[in-house]
Amino acid sequence: MQNSQSPQVEELKTRLNQFLETLDTIEPETTDLEEIDRLIRLVDDLEIQMGKLK
Repeated sequence: MQNSQSPQVEELKTRLNQFLETLDTIEPETTDLEEIDRLIRLVDDLEIQMGKLK
């Protein structure tokens, strides 16, 4: 039996992986405020998705 949340969980995993990949590519010495803002938005999006799964 397939869980109805499975597609949501898969989407969350995908977005988390995207976030981690982005984080891995960031160079602290050259990261600008725009990049940091983008990361914050990604974290906010992940938090919203996690809240929907509860």
